[in-house]
Amino acid sequence: MMVRRRRRRSNELVVDLFADTVDAESDKSDTETRSGVAEVAGQHRVPPPIVPPPEKLPYMGLLQLNLHFTSPSSSSRSLFADNYHSLPRTGRKSQIFDLTRKARIATTKISCSAKVDNSSVVVKEKSVSVILLAGGKGKRMGASMPKQYLPLLGQPIAFYSFYTFSRMTEVKEIVVVCDPSYKDIFEANITSANGNSQTNLLVMISDTQEDINVDLKFSLPGKERQDSVYSGLQAADLNSELVCIHDSARPLVSSEDVEKVLKDGCRIGAAVLGVPAKATIKEANSESFVVRTLDRKTLWEMQTPQVIKPELLKKGFELVNREGLEVTDDVSIVEHLKHPVYITEGSYTNIKVTTPDDLLLAERILNMSSEYS
Repeated sequence: MMVRRRRRRSNELVVDLFADTVDAESDKSDTETRSGVAEVAGQHRVPPPIVPPPEKLPYMGLLQLNLHFTSPSSSSRSLFADNYHSLPRTGRKSQIFDLTRKARIATTKISCSAKVDNSSVVVKEKSVSVILLAGGKGKRMGASMPKQYLPLLGQPIAFYSFYTFSRMTEVKEIVVVCDPSYKDIFEANITSANGNSQTNLLVMISDTQEDINVDLKFSLPGKERQDSVYSGLQAADLNSELVCIHDSARPLVSSEDVEKVLKDGCRIGAAVLGVPAKATIKEANSESFVVRTLDRKTLWEMQTPQVIKPELLKKGFELVNREGLEVTDDVSIVEHLKHPVYITEGSYTNIKVTTPDDLLLAERILNMSSEYS
């Protein structure tokens, strides 16, 4: 009985938050909204909030959190800095409206997924090129601008993962694949030490400068995801040992999970973050009748980053382009080469912000940090 009461209270809270968020008008143009986000990025150069350790998280109805973020008290690198403070949410309500959503099922074949110890694997410093995909339209969000640039607790969604990668010693460069009109969102939070926007970058964090020494590059998005990845690959350093591809609409990825998938990618050649499927999944025919029930124990939900050795990714693109194949994610390119792909178990909180519901959930996860900080 106690569990049921707690679930009802959690559901009521989500309903109240949702009602509070979507009751605004949507009369801002894309230009006005984008400039507002750029202004937020320029004036409030602060990192995302601290996420509490798993044992301190409150019960949230049916949601399984399974957090793997670094504790604020740990000496290791953390996704969020200790000096976080909440930012004003002015204007946020006017950017979330349409609640209409369509379900989409994507399948990915994984050649290899076994748990092994990768503690002995070392990813060299400055050996990873990150391709940050930020060129999507985000039509399902129903907002006046792409979802990855909507503010999440005062910061553009895309900047969260950008900040995470920029602080990792393994990362040499970040290639942002985006429309040129949104470059200022990243550049507003990055200042070059010598005037060159591609070298010796300084991240501005709460009026302090932290030298992180990563290169910043930009590349144009393509018509499909694989075209955007290929565009980013063309701009990446040819001497990099690993290519790490990430959706900017996944703001809550932790540096700990990134380090794990980088090690597995270095060891196997191709690795992807994923979590075991929790729902029962059925295969249906074109008339919506069930064909069969799939074995949940063998199913994984794919996430990003997806890490691939550059020479392997280039061979995969040659095959895909030559045969005119379409792929739904990055490791699928490697699968066509019959090369094994390893699944690195990630965190359920590494959600992709696609709908207004997802944005509310991401806010809820981040807001819990203020209750324990």
